Amino acid sequence: MRKIYLLLAVAFLSVTAFCFHKAYSEYSQEQEQIQIFDNLAELVEETEKEEIYLQENRKMLPDYINLYHKNNDLAGWISIEGTQINYPVMQTPDNPDYYLNHNFEKEYSRLGVPYLQENCIPDKSDNLIIYGHHIKGGVMFGALESYKSEDFYKKHKFIRFDTLMEHAVYEVTAVFRTNAYGSFRYNAFVEAEQESDFSAYINKCRQLSFYDTGTSAVYGDTLLTLSTCEYSADNSRLVIVAKKI
Repeated sequence: MRKIYLLLAVAFLSVTAFCFHKAYSEYSQEQEQIQIFDNLAELVEETEKEEIYLQENRKMLPDYINLYHKNNDLAGWISIEGTQINYPVMQTPDNPDYYLNHNFEKEYSRLGVPYLQENCIPDKSDNLIIYGHHIKGGVMFGALESYKSEDFYKKHKFIRFDTLMEHAVYEVTAVFRTNAYGSFRYNAFVEAEQESDFSAYINKCRQLSFYDTGTSAVYGDTLLTLSTCEYSADNSRLVIVAKKI
């Protein structure tokens, strides 16, 4: 009997050690990636005099020249004051979900990097849709969980999303939860064929919203949609919709 107890104790300690090692390893990787994002944010502040021209001979913002040289998958930069969200935004149309599990250096990463939906065209599309992982502790788009609280929203109404060519601020219009594969395909709306399409989309978002923001959008406005996992139900997504101001 003592031998059985000893074997069980050894097995228990082995499992505990394995779980601890795994948790510590994940924590270490997470902290390493957070440090990388901090370094990238510092790089944004180091502007260059060099000029780079992109589509339609438009000039790139000097803020992002250094980052663009490091990785030309860069599509912009997103930040929300009072949260940890201060990250580059990537886009890879030929491999849409690449940055779901890769970092800025294109190495495997559990955190990934926020990324723009493949059919969204920065500075042109009516709705720019950005995805990011929901990581505990407010890391990555885990910080969006706080928007379920109207009090939090009132203190954080504005989202900054710069493309490579333009600084822009967006005001939150709706915050809602929906099924990724339900009847309302929020991520299918990128371009408004006509005014009624835009109105139907924004009205549905406001209808689903946890609370009334008192802010709407009209045909001709540019929208920003942030999407992350939401764990109250299978395939649930937390969605923040904001309009450019």
